[in-house]
Amino acid sequence: VMRLTKPTLFTNIPVTCEERDLPGNLFNQLMKDDPSTVNGAETLMLGEMLTLPQNFGNIFLGETFSSYISVHNDSNQIVKDILVKADLQTSSQRLNLSASSAAVAELKPDCCIDDVIHHEVKEIGTHILVCAVSYTTQMGEKMYFRKFFKFQVLKPLDVKTKFYNAETDEVFLEAQIQNITTSPMFMEKVSLEPSIMYNVAELNTVDTSGERASTFGSRTYLQPMDTRQYLYCLKPKQEFAEKAGVIKGVTVIGKLDIVWKTNLGERGRLQTSQLQRMAPGYGDVRLSLETIPDTVNLEEPFDITCKITNCSERTMDLVLEMCNTSSIHWCGVSGRQLGKLHPSSSLHLALTLLSSVQGLQSVSGLRLTDTFLKRTYEYDDIAQVCVISSEVKKES
Repeated sequence: VMRLTKPTLFTNIPVTCEERDLPGNLFNQLMKDDPSTVNGAETLMLGEMLTLPQNFGNIFLGETFSSYISVHNDSNQIVKDILVKADLQTSSQRLNLSASSAAVAELKPDCCIDDVIHHEVKEIGTHILVCAVSYTTQMGEKMYFRKFFKFQVLKPLDVKTKFYNAETDEVFLEAQIQNITTSPMFMEKVSLEPSIMYNVAELNTVDTSGERASTFGSRTYLQPMDTRQYLYCLKPKQEFAEKAGVIKGVTVIGKLDIVWKTNLGERGRLQTSQLQRMAPGYGDVRLSLETIPDTVNLEEPFDITCKITNCSERTMDLVLEMCNTSSIHWCGVSGRQLGKLHPSSSLHLALTLLSSVQGLQSVSGLRLTDTFLKRTYEYDDIAQVCVISSEVKKES
């Protein structure tokens, strides 16, 4: 049994010295005459030739394990009904990798039966390739033997994820991918396959002269032990965004699909399990801001739009109260009735306020009271707004 892998570039150790030393120019001339060196760059270790694998090497999760199996008749007799079977034993299952289950009628002396097997490795840990051969001698005696080839499957990448829940039901996913192998990787694709409730937008490109360019540059190589961050934005689909209770309980986001190449184009692919986040807790009533200006003038009214959503399973009768703070003052009638709000439904509310203090101010002081249960929900630090003097704005 021999594992089939790509060849590697030949490396040689340069031996050189200065011309004033005893060997003179002898070492340099020998390196120039060496056919494995690069012409004009003989002192580099990397050569122009390819070398066949000298050992089994490392195999990583997500790569394709290929092996060449040869059964040779070393005797001087013809054997019949030869059946070669190759199984791969993992920690959880046993897989049959034989290309054909049919027996070979006969095998003459010094002849062989060849087979090539392929398997995409999907588990880490110890793997055992079990090759079993059964045949019948000329005397009609049935013979059987097995050989075992053990190898380890290593983990190529370390993937860590972080979730950020936005107020607008958007979810931002940061995926940190680290190359934990000993050779560089070419990252061919890193994508997020969202769950059925979300649409995804990749945030790993920038607009350069009207064209989208990768934030990692044109060379997407990941050196050993290097880490790269990928960012994605998930937005709930319209049919689910209108159902507050559904999005509130969604924890499954999707799964990452990672494709890479190593050495001379050996391809590997990993797909993570379903990524899950901690579902945000909104309580019975959720208040979010739909529109708010970034910058406002000092002591001048400005408008905001709030969205109030009933996240409970009962109907609410809400009353809105607006409480002034030291810097934010509400304009309008406090204590007004908003009416009944059914479960999973929402309403939009336009409010006006002004600030008496410059700087970055926090919008606070909204109170919602459910008259059915006599329960009050307080909302402070809803958002921030930058307050500047109108004179500063005119000068700018």
